Amino acid sequence: MKKLILIVSTILLFASCSSENYSAGERIGLVTQFSRSGMFYKSWEGHLNLTQTGMNSSVPFDFSIDNDNEPPGLVSVLDSAANYGWKVKLTYHETFNKNWFKNRGETDHFVTSCVVLDRKPLSLFSGDSTHRQGKVIDTIYVIIDKSK
Repeated sequence: MKKLILIVSTILLFASCSSENYSAGERIGLVTQFSRSGMFYKSWEGHLNLTQTGMNSSVPFDFSIDNDNEPPGLVSVLDSAANYGWKVKLTYHETFNKNWFKNRGETDHFVTSCVVLDRKPLSLFSGDSTHRQGKVIDTIYVIIDKSK
């Protein structure tokens, strides 16, 4: 009987700690992958390369569109952003312990809106010279050591 009470109280504690809106925020970058996937539950999944001051970050952001609450028009904007290389701002919320069976999406980050920030593709080496703004020669990393 003690084990049953312990199991039930653990489950209730675990369920009470769950949150639909564990965190929320915005991410800016380029959508590099956007597809409909899933073994049992098909959902829209994407990959965003984050940008900071015009440079790509090494930290990726994987996101889903909630199967239970899909905003109208969001799929078409994200698909166009992935195909044309647009810079976008995604607004999302993260769930905690609310997507056990992955029926809402593969990740716990659900995009609620997408704003296109720049429709020009970031291509420095395109054949069209009117859109060429420069060329990358080398990347330099500077390390500042303040201990000395």
